[in-house]
Amino acid sequence: MKKNPETDIHAIKEKLAYYCAYQDRCHWDVEKKLDEFFLIPEVRDDILLYLIRENFLNEERFAMSFARGRFTQKNWGKIKIKIELKKRQINDRLIAQGLAEIDDKDYYDTAEKLIEKKAASLNEKNLYKKNQKIIRYMLQKGYEYDVIKTFLGDD
Repeated sequence: MKKNPETDIHAIKEKLAYYCAYQDRCHWDVEKKLDEFFLIPEVRDDILLYLIRENFLNEERFAMSFARGRFTQKNWGKIKIKIELKKRQINDRLIAQGLAEIDDKDYYDTAEKLIEKKAASLNEKNLYKKNQKIIRYMLQKGYEYDVIKTFLGDD
């Protein structure tokens, strides 16, 4: 029995709609997912338009939820969040909007807690070396050097 290509396209639309509804996605994520289906450009564009029109795909919403989620769930700093959003080809305006979702007080409180937790876990007697390890850890988490130094004081 021969398959109907229209039914296949409808099934792909439904699959991608579910993919986007399950978790906010950006165009970059959806483009990568579309690669799995080996579609011609016109059909890809039609599916993307459908996802945008039906509000399954919304870059602004994605940037805001990504920034909020990575900060609250993984305790990432703004630098790491920004890098990850850029990797997903999110524009600077939307990145700024996403980062604005992070409350400054929460940001500093989280940085302080992470630093305290890391300091407690280290068995380093030399204060300079201990601070260097904390700084490296916090930079890797994506926090700004100025924020880190606020809680470490002067070496």
